[in-house]
Amino acid sequence: MAITRRDLLQAAVGSTAWMALAGRPAAADQQARQAAEGLRIAMCDWNLGKTGQVEAIRLAREIGLDGVEVSINFPGYGKHLRDPAMQQEFISAMKREGILAPSVALGVLNGVPLKSEPKAALWVADAIEVARALGAGVMLLAFFGAGELPMDSAQDVNRVVDALRELAPRAEKAKVILGLENTLSAPDNLRIVEAVGSPWVMVYYDLKNSADQGRDVPAEIHLLGDRICQVHLKNGDKLLSTASNVDFPACAEALRDTGYSGWYVLETSSPSGDLIADTRANVQYVRRHFG
Repeated sequence: MAITRRDLLQAAVGSTAWMALAGRPAAADQQARQAAEGLRIAMCDWNLGKTGQVEAIRLAREIGLDGVEVSINFPGYGKHLRDPAMQQEFISAMKREGILAPSVALGVLNGVPLKSEPKAALWVADAIEVARALGAGVMLLAFFGAGELPMDSAQDVNRVVDALRELAPRAEKAKVILGLENTLSAPDNLRIVEAVGSPWVMVYYDLKNSADQGRDVPAEIHLLGDRICQVHLKNGDKLLSTASNVDFPACAEALRDTGYSGWYVLETSSPSGDLIADTRANVQYVRRHFG
C-alpha cells in the first residue's frame, strides 16, 4: 500500500512529539487522553505573550491547552532555542507540565526572506535540528512582510523552491515537515510544493489569511487536501465564536472531508483583556466545532 502525505504527517507529529515527553509525569495524563482522542489544540507563544520564552509552557497548561507553537528566535533577540541549554529548559518544562510542542515557527523569515538571504536557509537548517530536539513534527516557514513571495517573480520563486529542495532531505531525516504559511492562493501553494517534489514540504494553512484575501476557504481546503500539515485558527480581534468572514463550521467540515487529523493552533487575541478566559472560550469553541 502506498504511503500518503497524511501518513507522513501522522508519523511526524506523533512519534516526535511523544518522544519529547518520554517518561512524562502524571500531569501529562490529560493531554495523553486528548491526543489519543484525536483533537489537539495548541497556541502560538507570541499570542500567549511569551515569544520564545519557556514560561509559555506553564501558561498553556494553566489555560488547558495541549501544546505550544514555539518561536525560534535568532541573533538580535537575546537567548534563543539554538542554545542546547535553552532547549533543555523547554524539554524539562514540557515534561513537567504535560505540554507538547507540535510545531516551531520561524517568523524571523518575514524580515530575513528565504527568497533573497542565503543565511535564511542556514537558519532553517539549524531550526530543523531544534524542532527534532523538541519533538516538534512541523516547522512553520513564514512568508509575510519582506518575506512575501511574489508569484510573478520567477527568480524569487525559483530561489525558494531550490532552497526547499536542498532542505527537504534534512527535514525528512529529522521527521520534521516544512510548512509554508503565506497569503498565496491554494493553486499557487500547490505550484510551489509540487515544484519542490518532497512530501516533507507542505502547507501550513491559516483560515483567516485566506478569508481576508476574499477566497473560498472550504474550497481551498478541499483543493489542498492532504498537503495541509497544520492549521492556524484566528479571528482578528474577536473570539472565534463571533461572526466574521471565516465560516469556521464549514471549514471544520471541509477539513474532516480531507481526513485532516493534525493540530489546531490558536493565533487568537484577547478581546476582553483576560487572556486565560478568552483562550479557554476559544478552546471550547474549537472542541465543539472541529472535534
